[in-house]
Amino acid sequence: MHLSHALTHRGTVREINEDAYLELPHLGVWVVADGMGGHAAGDVASQLVIDGIQQAVEHLEAETITLEVLKKSLIDSNRILQQMSEHDFDGKVAGTTVVVLWLYQDKYHLLWVGDSRIYLMRDQQMKQMTKDHSQVNDMIDEGLLSPEEAETHPLANVITRAVGVDTQLDIDYRTDKVKDGDVFLLCSDGLNKELNDIEIERTIKSGNIIDSGLALLHASLVRNARDNVTCILVKNSHKNINIIDDSDKTIPIFSHI
Repeated sequence: MHLSHALTHRGTVREINEDAYLELPHLGVWVVADGMGGHAAGDVASQLVIDGIQQAVEHLEAETITLEVLKKSLIDSNRILQQMSEHDFDGKVAGTTVVVLWLYQDKYHLLWVGDSRIYLMRDQQMKQMTKDHSQVNDMIDEGLLSPEEAETHPLANVITRAVGVDTQLDIDYRTDKVKDGDVFLLCSDGLNKELNDIEIERTIKSGNIIDSGLALLHASLVRNARDNVTCILVKNSHKNINIIDDSDKTIPIFSHI
């Protein structure tokens, strides 16, 4: 059984929301796409990727979805966006990041391009499962920056991969066994720009997926959410779960100190 809760907000600065998401728990598929700010039609690009995956899987049974179906959808969207850039946007790039979570039987599958992220909370410990395709992450790998320095680096917003940018789409992929009680967080970088991993982990630990999702969004808005913010929380469970939490747990809300 898969429970999920998705939220998106344009933030307090941006005029439009260039994020888009897909939530198909009955098929075990969730997607977040973040249109590239400062480029042409980022909102069009992110929605096109979302629509492409939905159209690719919505007529299928869960057992007939494959990794190749998901990859082909992203490759097709990449080609369409390149054509749109040439013919509809005067050569300006229309691009988007994307993260995909696919749960089937006892496995999870992650696909991603760009710097949107997927985290996994397992046994009360959270880990980032995707690796940002970004300029600062490359610099961290080369030993030129520490993770802490990367957060405030001038190139922090520069990504090295996106759907719609290059003729060849390089998609990263990861798979492993999923456990009962695992909680996945898919998010655009508007969330992790405002909250660090410790704060995100603490919030997810503090409540059910609905309360935690609302708290994450609220905390980012309290900090003036400079970018669009989207998050999807997905819980894998073999039990019948009451997602309305009657406990007295307090969800931490973060603000400037």
